[in-house]
Amino acid sequence: MFGGAVPDAMLATIRLLSTLWDEEGVRCRGRPSHPRGGHAPLRRGAAAGGDRPAGSTRPIGRGELLSRIWNQPSITVTGIDYASVAAASNTLHPEVSVVISARVAPGQDARDAYEALRVHLEAHAPFGAQLEFRDVDCGQGFLSEPGWASGPARAALAEGFGVEPVDLGVGGSIPFIAELAGGFPDAAILVTAVMDPQGSPHSPNESLHLATFEHAILSEAILLADLA
Repeated sequence: MFGGAVPDAMLATIRLLSTLWDEEGVRCRGRPSHPRGGHAPLRRGAAAGGDRPAGSTRPIGRGELLSRIWNQPSITVTGIDYASVAAASNTLHPEVSVVISARVAPGQDARDAYEALRVHLEAHAPFGAQLEFRDVDCGQGFLSEPGWASGPARAALAEGFGVEPVDLGVGGSIPFIAELAGGFPDAAILVTAVMDPQGSPHSPNESLHLATFEHAILSEAILLADLA
């Protein structure tokens, strides 16, 4: 929350949030990431959007594209409480509430990342703005090599869907998976989900393609039978 004797809380907020990024991506980086292994070659258009018309958006960040979405941290503003467009007026506002989501890089401690973010924001607060941090929730990232369960899972998916599965790295994590792996270091962690290109996961219009769901149920049944 930003408040205090400032020209306007939103002006201070805009100035402050803009310090979190530059043309190369995240500026507040905290502790360096610790990527494991090399990077798979990136096919043209595989993650960069292919041919883009002139003036369209472009990827940001440092290094190879796969490294940007897999090995490096990210910071996103996911919510702002301020006057709505419908209720807009030339009125000074004393405070603005902002929700900031930071994804830690592999090997980076979530609490260290939060402290780096907090220190950065306090050091760059403009106009004497006062900052208050609350509802802090830190979840560790998770990175592991494919375990023994990956082989049976690939076989079950191939049989359930009728096509060979493809391995694809993504830059997100489920925090409790890291806690589970820490409590059971010798366990093979295998997380499954059902998703399709039009599924829009975590959005208000999230959906599930029934044929895809059917193949997923069949694949899981085959996997459980094989593991038994």
